[in-house]
Amino acid sequence: MKTEEFGKGAIVEVSSDEDGFSGAWFAATVVEAKGNDKFVVEYQTLLADDDANLLKEEIGAMHIRPPPPETNIDGRFNLLDEVDALYNDGWWVGVISKILTGSKYVVYFRSSNEELEFQHSDLRLHQDWIHGKWVMLSKVCIGVH
Repeated sequence: MKTEEFGKGAIVEVSSDEDGFSGAWFAATVVEAKGNDKFVVEYQTLLADDDANLLKEEIGAMHIRPPPPETNIDGRFNLLDEVDALYNDGWWVGVISKILTGSKYVVYFRSSNEELEFQHSDLRLHQDWIHGKWVMLSKVCIGVH
């Protein structure tokens, strides 16, 4: 899917360069495709300053992608799997650092150097949107052999 295929009503994910949000992807709906690789989106969970309406903003093509396909077929994550964790209304990249009982995992976030606990349902295997295709690395390279 190329950016010109993100028409009005398309469900997408949007990234931000704002401090505190860099690296996260947020669910949104395209409100308008403006041409010249610009889009107006309405976030599905982020509120505007009035806290009453969903936030709308104009974004460039480099900050928009389709939602990734489901990949976790067997229903388990393994130690060192690179995952996206649903946290603060967005998907943040981390690494499974501990496997707990009851379908819970501890995820390490390099960007903030912190570990947080997540339910299986709030995690997905990490994929990158590169040249219009989803790409998945098999394991994170962190010096473990």
